[in-house]
Amino acid sequence: MVKITKESALHYHQSGRPGKIEVKPTKPYQTQTDLSLAYSPGVAFPCLEIQQNADDVYKYTDKGNLVAVISNGTAVLGLGDIGAMSGKPVMEGKGLLFKIYGGIDVFDIEVAEKDPEKFCETVEKIAPTFGGINLEDIKAPECFYIEERLKRTLDIPVMHDDQHGTAIISAAGLKNALEVAGKDIDKVKIVVNGAGAAAISCTKLYVALGAKVENIIMLDSKGVITADRPNLTEQKKMFATTRTDVHTLEEAINGADVFVGLSKGNVLSQAMIRSMAENPIVFALANPVPEISYEDAMASRPDVLMSTGRSDYPNQINNVIGFPYIFRGALDVHAKAINEEMKMAAVHAIADLAKQPVPDIVNEVYHVNDLAFGPKYFIPKPVDPRLITEVSAAVAKAAIESGVARKTITDWDAYKKNLMVLLGQETKLTRNLHNTARMHPQRIVFAEGAHPSMMKAAVQAKTEGICFPILLGNPDRLRRVAERLKLNLDGIELIDMRADQEQGRRATYAKHLAKKRARQGYTFEEAYDKMYERNYFGMMMVETGDADAFITGLYTKYSNTIKVAKEVIGIRKEYNTFATMHILNTSKGVFYLADTLINRHPDKSVLVDIAKLTAHTVKFFNEEPRMAMISYSNFGTDEVGSPVCVHEAVEQLQNQYPDLIIDGEMQVNFALNKELRDDKYPFTRLKGKDVNTLVFPNMSSAQASYKLLQAIDPDAEIIGPIQMGLNKPIHFTDFESSVRDIVNITAVAAIDAYVDKIKKQDTI
Repeated sequence: MVKITKESALHYHQSGRPGKIEVKPTKPYQTQTDLSLAYSPGVAFPCLEIQQNADDVYKYTDKGNLVAVISNGTAVLGLGDIGAMSGKPVMEGKGLLFKIYGGIDVFDIEVAEKDPEKFCETVEKIAPTFGGINLEDIKAPECFYIEERLKRTLDIPVMHDDQHGTAIISAAGLKNALEVAGKDIDKVKIVVNGAGAAAISCTKLYVALGAKVENIIMLDSKGVITADRPNLTEQKKMFATTRTDVHTLEEAINGADVFVGLSKGNVLSQAMIRSMAENPIVFALANPVPEISYEDAMASRPDVLMSTGRSDYPNQINNVIGFPYIFRGALDVHAKAINEEMKMAAVHAIADLAKQPVPDIVNEVYHVNDLAFGPKYFIPKPVDPRLITEVSAAVAKAAIESGVARKTITDWDAYKKNLMVLLGQETKLTRNLHNTARMHPQRIVFAEGAHPSMMKAAVQAKTEGICFPILLGNPDRLRRVAERLKLNLDGIELIDMRADQEQGRRATYAKHLAKKRARQGYTFEEAYDKMYERNYFGMMMVETGDADAFITGLYTKYSNTIKVAKEVIGIRKEYNTFATMHILNTSKGVFYLADTLINRHPDKSVLVDIAKLTAHTVKFFNEEPRMAMISYSNFGTDEVGSPVCVHEAVEQLQNQYPDLIIDGEMQVNFALNKELRDDKYPFTRLKGKDVNTLVFPNMSSAQASYKLLQAIDPDAEIIGPIQMGLNKPIHFTDFESSVRDIVNITAVAAIDAYVDKIKKQDTI
């Protein structure tokens, strides 16, 4: 589990531009005409259209994609009533999740008002701005009144996510867990520990699914809620039991089929779980410390079906599986409400998704190859890219069928495709890389261990569970650098390849290298001397299996690193060269650029190899390569120089690989402008397709292109260089690489190493 410190959290929120969200224009604004259209006098025309037809506000403004996350700060996370302003970081965080998972714009609004009537009046007055209202962190019982009133008085979707988000996800999980356990919901005995907003809402939804009220026992801080207890709230009365023989959790849980905890940590014991019925279902959802740890629950008995609110264990009940997509579906049909039909549609969509074959990207993120419906997987993972299409579509359909939609969708396939385009990749690319690397962390050697950026990256990668780092360098110096940087090197291996105690390992590596390169004139003595150099020593660790991957480049010249890699690791037998590429994650999508580092002036055969390597690597990232080979001419318009070389390489590739989507040579603007290309050159193999992969005629143009894009678009995410074609995972960094850049490459290296192992096992 990632350890979050106060210092790291504060730095995250204040670094760069303070906060986590911003507002950006969506229309051109560079010219006087643009500004006149955006504001006066042009803006008057949509105003008048909306005056004539109020629903046109969805056509001419962002209302249909704008949600207010509103709180009065009376129940912020586990912090309690800390005030509206103090809760603002949470509301911004919710806005960030809305954006990255649902593509939804958010204004976070903190209302300094605890009186429910006045709070509702405030929300009602600002509601015309928004397409939906997400109520957040409002204490019970006021939250029940506030939500019910706003649902009555407003004609836009209103949802208190603390109640219904948890309810929807846990209900989907319960539905599937009962199926795995072979039990019927109308017969099971359920114990709910907790009686706050989330617990009440969860239990109500379980009843809507078919659970019987008489089979439910609910507890609050005073124990079992009984019908004869005085001064019960209306919400608690709904689930007050008439039984007089149970008072404590220990008594209530005896013989129960289901435990749902929405209370506090460590209140459920192993003995209590052992007292439950066969195949017990335990949802320990208190955060960050669950009612019982996953390890203790699983150790208590082998047949337990377990969920927590934590991401480091199976079956996480995570609200992000629900709220972005519930609001997405509601907004897309301009819904007047989020009703029970829409919530239940979300429950069934989420539950059904867990029964479908899991896409490769999810398996890769969680470092497994066989994730399938069963005891350890009955809730979809938050990174599942199908959530936005399946849940949003189900909610939108339910809104239409229940009569609360202003807009009708008829082509659901087109709708789902639009959702996928809407989200694009954003930061999901690196998030998925990191999550994938965490599933099978590898032993990764960092060559320049004492470099501050390299050391920070190694520590961060270890903290995030991406790898088991090995730092090369003098241990005393490494520790001094770590002390200066206030970094903890515990659990990180430090190796001084020049130390006397490494003499045996140097000799072993030297013998291996001398034998491997004997035909190139290598002697043992020459090889032994080279083992004092970090790149030779580190790469030999990978070559001999003492490590799984190697990262270098902050100090060393590329030319030297390339030479060492060829000598020590070697090029894969099916290629004559190796290459690198950079991934650019931009607002217009993800692009793969090659070769950005290795081959200065490639001839035709090298370009063919680069294109083949690039196609293979793009597939490694679960993308279909749609490739343009770039030049300064188009399809033979220039008959001398590099265009001829590129042209001939394309011809060879198209003949050898008829299914490969590749064409050229062509200028960059034709590669990236589908309409221009298809109009001018309709014969290409790329017709109708958006190019995502660019192969350049030489290293100069490739590197200049990605650095230019990086410089003019600071929001573009750059990952690379990514090595392609060596026998083992040896990866390079730029000397100006940031810590984040190195961590990204580390994630790629870890995945690369794991895939390499799997391939070798399959071969054996």
